[in-house]
Amino acid sequence: MKNMGTFLKRVIIITLLTVTIPLFSKAINNGEISAENTIIKEDKNENYHITFFENEMISKGNNKEETITETKEEPPYENTPLPYPEEIENNSGEILRINFGRQKGDDFFSLNGGAQVRNITDVKNNYLMKESLILPDFKMICDGRKEVLIMHTHTTESYEPYSRDFYDDSFISRTTDERYNVVAVGEKITEELEKAGIGVIHDKTIHDYPSYNGSYDRSRVTVENILKQNPDIKIVLDIHRDAIEREGGVRVAPIYEKDGETSAQVMIISGCNYEGYDKNFRLACLIQKNIYDDYKGFCRPILFTYKNYNQDLTDGSLLIEIGGHANSVEEAEKAGEFLGKSLVSAFYEIKE
Repeated sequence: MKNMGTFLKRVIIITLLTVTIPLFSKAINNGEISAENTIIKEDKNENYHITFFENEMISKGNNKEETITETKEEPPYENTPLPYPEEIENNSGEILRINFGRQKGDDFFSLNGGAQVRNITDVKNNYLMKESLILPDFKMICDGRKEVLIMHTHTTESYEPYSRDFYDDSFISRTTDERYNVVAVGEKITEELEKAGIGVIHDKTIHDYPSYNGSYDRSRVTVENILKQNPDIKIVLDIHRDAIEREGGVRVAPIYEKDGETSAQVMIISGCNYEGYDKNFRLACLIQKNIYDDYKGFCRPILFTYKNYNQDLTDGSLLIEIGGHANSVEEAEKAGEFLGKSLVSAFYEIKE
C-alpha cells in the first residue's frame, strides 16, 4: 500500500506539471510573468496578490549606480467598473521625479544620432546596429485612410491625479475611467496623427479587467479582428504605462522638461521572440531617432528583449510605455502629445 501511495503521488505531481508548465511558459512569453523574479506578497487587507518584476533599469546619478525595478500588479477580480477614487491623499510613500538620461553599461549601445538601445538578449549589438540603419519595408500613404492602430493590452493602467511627491497605496493605479488611464494618452497621440492627415483607429477595448492574466490573448483577438477589417493598417502601437518602484517603496516618476512644460518620459519595447522581429526593430529605431531629434531627453532607451507582446501580427507592431504609475495624468497626456508629433515626423519619413 505504501508503494501504491507513492505511485499515486507521483502521478498527481506529473499531471499538475503537465498542465501548469505550458500555461506558465505562455504567460512568461507574453510578458505577464517574469520567470526568475515572480513573488507573492501580502497586502494590508490580508489578500494575496502577485507583483511581477519585469525589467531593471540602471540609472546613474550623483556618481551612484541605482537599480530600479519595474512592476505590474494584479487588480482584484470583480465584475464591476474600477472607478477612479474621489480622494487619494494619504501619504503612503515617496515619489521621486527623475529623468533617465544617457545610460552606461554592456547592455546599452547608441544609434546614429545619439539615441540609445538597451539589448538584454544574445542578439549581437553589431547586428542590431546594422538593422537600425534600414527603414521599414512598408510605405505610409498619409491621406486619411486608416494606417495606424492604437490599442491597449493593459487598458486600465492609470496615473496619479496631479504631480506630487507622495502616493496613496490604497489606490492600485488602475481604473476603467478613460480620463485617468492610458486611453487618455492614446487620444492625445491620435489627435496629433489625425491633424497630420494620418488615419488612426484608437481601440479602447478593456483587456486587463476583470482579469489581468490572459490580457495579451484577449488583445491579440482584438488586433486580429481589426486588421481583417482594415487591410490598410501597417502600424500597431500598444500603449502602456510603466510601474517603477525602488526597494523601500519609493516610486519613480520618469519626467522630461521642455520650455517650462513637464511630461512623462517614454520607452519603446521591441520584442524578438518571433520570426521577423528585425522588421519591427527597424520601426522602433526610426521612431526613437525622431523622438531624440525632436525632444532630446524625452525617450528612455529602446528595450530590446525576449518577448512577443503580439508583435508578430504585423511588421510595424511595438509596445510603448508612457511614464509610470507615479506620473500625473497631465504629464502622461503631454507625453502623448510629444510622442504623436514625433510619430508624424517618423511616418512622413517613410511616406510614398
